[in-house]
Amino acid sequence: MSESPSSPGALRVGHVPGVTLTKWRMRWAERVRARLDVVEVADAAVRRVLDASEVDLCFARLPLDTDGLHAIALYEEVLVAWVSREHPVAAFEAVSLSDLADETVLTAGDLAGQGPVALDRVLGGAVLLVPMSVARYASRRDLTFCPVIDAEPVPVVLAWRRDHEHPLIQEFIGIVRGRTANSARTHQERAASRRGRGR
Repeated sequence: MSESPSSPGALRVGHVPGVTLTKWRMRWAERVRARLDVVEVADAAVRRVLDASEVDLCFARLPLDTDGLHAIALYEEVLVAWVSREHPVAAFEAVSLSDLADETVLTAGDLAGQGPVALDRVLGGAVLLVPMSVARYASRRDLTFCPVIDAEPVPVVLAWRRDHEHPLIQEFIGIVRGRTANSARTHQERAASRRGRGR
């Protein structure tokens, strides 16, 4: 039988599309013996999967309803204009919001749940504003993107429920925050040390 997300022997971490966990997964594997399960979560589903304990923590983009959540700010993503290679915007290295004033401009929120329809609209001439990591993650030969120089950046956070007390959460947070191997003893190692002192 597989372990549940709240099992002390495993930690389940969600992430929205475009956010990569490679360096943190590598450090976890080097320092912690427990299993780390990573799952992709749609932006619109982050709060639901946290509330349902389908994941223990989740890398998410703001805005996010953080009532009852811890949310550590990690970094900000550049917003880009994602367009067909045939679109006039494709000729520019960067654009401003005023440059897009006469265009059909869509956001990921406008197209939530529409799947392939979103890209069809881009191929049809619309401009889709998305974080750069999303455009790179879903790159296609018939699409391109350029930064929107005066758009507000998109914050990325690591979120988890305040009432969720999984013993491995703090281990993962320490790794994400850059705690070194020397200062980041694992939960198992600390427990073993306490047992040793108690003898």
